Amino acid sequence: MPIDPFVLLLLATVGVAALFPARGSAADVASGASTAAIAFLFFLYGARLSTREALDGLRHWRLHVTVLAATFVVFPLLGLAARGLVPVILTDPLYQGLLFLTLVPSTVQSSIAFTSMARGNVPAAICAGSFSSLVGILATPLLAASLLGGSGGGFSADSLLKIVLQLLVPFLAGQLLRRWIGGFVTRHKKVLGLVDRGSILLVVYTAFSQGMVQGIWHQVSPARLAGLLAVEAVVLAVMLLLTWYGGKALGFGREDRIVLQFAGSKKSLAAGLPMASVLFGAHASLAVLPLMLFHQMQLMVCAVIAKRRSHDPAPEVTAPEPAAASRTAVGTGTRSG
Repeated sequence: MPIDPFVLLLLATVGVAALFPARGSAADVASGASTAAIAFLFFLYGARLSTREALDGLRHWRLHVTVLAATFVVFPLLGLAARGLVPVILTDPLYQGLLFLTLVPSTVQSSIAFTSMARGNVPAAICAGSFSSLVGILATPLLAASLLGGSGGGFSADSLLKIVLQLLVPFLAGQLLRRWIGGFVTRHKKVLGLVDRGSILLVVYTAFSQGMVQGIWHQVSPARLAGLLAVEAVVLAVMLLLTWYGGKALGFGREDRIVLQFAGSKKSLAAGLPMASVLFGAHASLAVLPLMLFHQMQLMVCAVIAKRRSHDPAPEVTAPEPAAASRTAVGTGTRSG
């Protein structure tokens, strides 16, 4: 079972924020840097994301619509159903974070990696991840504003302005400039990946520093964390089962069911953390905690599933009838050589 090194870095950042939270003018500087980092992150997302690749996959629209439905319909319904666990198992802030988790778009890289490992339809996985990212730029903030109400900022002019300026405008700018900077972004993928992760770590440090200064971490006990992990395990198990057996009921083949299972059951940490910072503001630390835990859980479980799927027997290929083979040979014999 893989332990994502980035999750370890995130936990270390949380520890630094707990021991040395930014206060006063340092907090103002960290907040400003975090805002700029979020805008730059979404600019890079726009510059990387190939709209053409996504559109090329439209011929497989049934699969992509099903993945989107799992990500932005079934997941949120499970999140809303978890409301009944408050306050017995979850506190209200932890529930808000869990509900936000269900609204985040799917992953791209890990879905592709697990699909490839399980011998699934890799091109479809690439398109599915691209579609989810494109839709999530608008769908996640709007769903959060609708379902989270005051906790997520609602439909106030200020929250909508933040969404547009920090998320949508940089993303669109990256898309518009992709034809000129796409090659540069691809050539320097590793370096820009480090910039990505550094920006997210800054966002996490700022969010958890604000949480420490405001004392909101006193609301979370080990029992509540254990309850959150149990709830997330149930949500992940339900989504893995629904996407696999639901794909069979819808008539998808094995390779497409693998795409549906991995792309439809995952949530993107890289996209969710910056969005939470914009939508939740000072309360972002508790909002991102469920997403961080779910991210590591999904990687560990999906790695096991992908490894087992890789050992599935190859589908049998029916041999052509002898008569048909003979007719084919006769029809093509004069053209050989």
